[in-house]
Amino acid sequence: MPDLEAREAAAGASRIGNGALAGLVMAFTSLVVVLDYLIGADLQVIPLLVVAPALASVYCTVRQTVSVAVWITAVVVVSRVLIGGSYGGLVLGIVFTMLACGLGVGSCAARIRHAVEIARLRTTAGAIQRQILHPLPVLTDQVHADGLYEPIEEDRLVGGDIYEVVESPHGTRVVIGDVQGKGLAAMGAGIAVLGAFREAAIREATLTGVAAALEDAVVRHNASSARSGEAERFVTALVLGFDTDGRVEAVNCGHIAPRLLHDGAARVVRLGRTSVPLGMADLSPEKRTAEHLGLPAGATLLVCTDGVTEARDASGSFYPLDERLAGWVRREPREVLQALRDDLEAFTGGVRRDDIAVLALRGVPAPGEQRPEAPSRAERPAAELVSEV
Repeated sequence: MPDLEAREAAAGASRIGNGALAGLVMAFTSLVVVLDYLIGADLQVIPLLVVAPALASVYCTVRQTVSVAVWITAVVVVSRVLIGGSYGGLVLGIVFTMLACGLGVGSCAARIRHAVEIARLRTTAGAIQRQILHPLPVLTDQVHADGLYEPIEEDRLVGGDIYEVVESPHGTRVVIGDVQGKGLAAMGAGIAVLGAFREAAIREATLTGVAAALEDAVVRHNASSARSGEAERFVTALVLGFDTDGRVEAVNCGHIAPRLLHDGAARVVRLGRTSVPLGMADLSPEKRTAEHLGLPAGATLLVCTDGVTEARDASGSFYPLDERLAGWVRREPREVLQALRDDLEAFTGGVRRDDIAVLALRGVPAPGEQRPEAPSRAERPAAELVSEV
């Protein structure tokens, strides 16, 4: 029984306290008994008591449901004996009550088992997510990164959008990407890119070398997918490098341009060297190149996927990201992310058509400015403002 109670507690099985349950059962029992007495022998309502175990099986623990079932069985037996009647009717009534109560207890036990299994699966999924997409915020020597992540399918913790922040000997490398398509196949391509990025971000001395490693990873993944009959994928990605001297580089692989929030204004950072998405380098004669970005101290660089820019309202209008950001430029990154999340929910009416990933990146604080504190990854749950859902 202690093991059962632990499992029930882990699954959040009980939605009502013992005292409240006892009061409700006694009130229901008294009502039915009084009605049965007032109506008389013409119409017996005592059998209605079997509703109590059925309801308890939905809202209570197994122990609570068993207690209700025992009480109801005892009340029915005593009432039948006092009322009298044929022996066959007495036995039939008692057997019916015991069967109904047994079904209630069985249903409750099945519900608890299912709830425990779901809780176990969610715990496993959370652990997997922490390995696929590391929790945010992340604080390195060069950048403070916070983010928002919401997959389109609520029962999945990871979708087709990806991100990662890696501190390396060459500075901090950041990637945000959007895999073509949705579902498990898109997740496979995204995982391939993340694995390659985590190695290349530390190994490669140049940002173009990191992008080349990601290209190779997508090509290899597509080759493997083709052998198994799956469709090939491409990945739009923005690779950023924050070096130890405070400079920022970017390699844009067909991704959405970042936004800069600084000095009371929000603007699009125009990247003049946008190349093709990852997995499509053979289709372009031009090699990927890196370009420098200006990131003033205290400025926030916001990067996102098209789940934000292509979100639509009920009339089909696209989400006005730049217009909204203009009203949030004086807020802290965490506040901007929360405002963006709430505004997107209101704009779309809660109907999302694509995964959403947003990173808010702020460089090393200016001299004298207080450095933000980021909780350790062990202290942060797997989707807090990385998803907080």
